[in-house]
Amino acid sequence: MSGAAETRPMRPRRRTAARAAAVQALYQSEHAAISAETVIDEFVRHRLGSPPGAGGFEEGRVPDADVVLFAYIVRAAALHGETLDTMIAANLAPDWPLARLDPVLRAVLRAGAAELHDATGAPAKVVINEYLDVAHGFLAGDEPGMANAVLEKLARLLRPDEFAAG
Repeated sequence: MSGAAETRPMRPRRRTAARAAAVQALYQSEHAAISAETVIDEFVRHRLGSPPGAGGFEEGRVPDADVVLFAYIVRAAALHGETLDTMIAANLAPDWPLARLDPVLRAVLRAGAAELHDATGAPAKVVINEYLDVAHGFLAGDEPGMANAVLEKLARLLRPDEFAAG
């Protein structure tokens, strides 16, 4: 082996891809007013995985997504939607009601809140970092920072033990 850095193929980040797909699905569900189950079915049939000849991200596909995690997030966001929206709204500035947010930012916050709501899932800091990455992929300007701040507030509320000192 040489001292120079070796180039290794990047392993797909299946869980990150699932989270990105969940954000897209939640956006589509809200925009088209379709149920969580319908959007999950559409994504599984048409956008997740890599059938031969299918394009990748550039063609709207999410080839490496963890389908189980994707479906879980979308279902959890739908099942707990009112509760999550109330919690998200309570952590926004008074002059920024939930309805005023960009719909993609709303989808990021809903997906992240759905995962944080389940204390048996991934650690809160992992969830926050993953959705910050997703937010940077979809949003510009101050919106990723806003997503980060709101998700951290929700994490501290929903999972205080993970943020306890010491």
